[in-house]
Amino acid sequence: MARIVKCGLIQAKNDVPVTEPLEKIKQGMMEKHTEMIEQAGKRGVQILCLQELFTGPYFPAEQDSRWYSMAEKIPEGPTVSRLMGLAKKHQMVLVVPIYEEGMTGVYYNTAAVIDADGKYLGKYRKNHIPHLHPGFWEKFYFKPGNLGYPVFETAYAKVGVYICYDRHFPEGARLLGLYGAEIIFNPSATVAGLSEYLWELEQPAYAVANGYFVGAINRVGTEAPWNIGEFYGKSYFCDPRGQIVAQASRDRDELLVADLNLDMIQEVRNFWQFFRDRRPETYWDLAELLP
Repeated sequence: MARIVKCGLIQAKNDVPVTEPLEKIKQGMMEKHTEMIEQAGKRGVQILCLQELFTGPYFPAEQDSRWYSMAEKIPEGPTVSRLMGLAKKHQMVLVVPIYEEGMTGVYYNTAAVIDADGKYLGKYRKNHIPHLHPGFWEKFYFKPGNLGYPVFETAYAKVGVYICYDRHFPEGARLLGLYGAEIIFNPSATVAGLSEYLWELEQPAYAVANGYFVGAINRVGTEAPWNIGEFYGKSYFCDPRGQIVAQASRDRDELLVADLNLDMIQEVRNFWQFFRDRRPETYWDLAELLP
């Protein structure tokens, strides 16, 4: 019998003006996502991933220390604690990307992973931090991750997480495959005119090179403080052959759901023996070469 896992992605716009108190912004996004999580539960979704920094807008579009107050402890903070309850209610694995306070004054761009019984499994901290003009001032807000590339053994599948800018670096994507990941989720915030030509190129290539599924999530619409472009949505799932099997719209809030046949992983790897034919003993320079 085929091993089918029903997975979901949520793409959504922040509707609360950024001039409002931060708690009101968080509340608005939490209410929106709670409703969409409930919809996912009714549709039988087993693994669901939210978008990057889902509790507010993509605030690294500006440099303002006000946004430091968006950070929370993981898993003790209110967002992860609340979603642990929703995960248990719906017997749903949740990947929860939020702004994390590691310790006073030290912050990370992080995704918590909650199992279907509501238990916190661990977290991934974004390793590659951009600082690009215009509008990606992430080094102002985030310290580079220090937890490596964990793979989480959930009730339904082995799950790995990459976050947004990470997707431009194939080394971590390879490690996630070698560590046994079956589905990689990449929650993102990326805009038209910058990365759209790569959006359906890089991650399907990772799926092929490593023989796993990828769920890629992007925001939608125009929102402050990013006022110079449009988040183009187009969240999608692709299979180990690099084929996009489901894709969301470009311009609206959406819950994307797809049935992923995890048996395809073994089928593809049996044919394309990329892991067998690797030559890691010839790659030492990757780690040793420094700019």
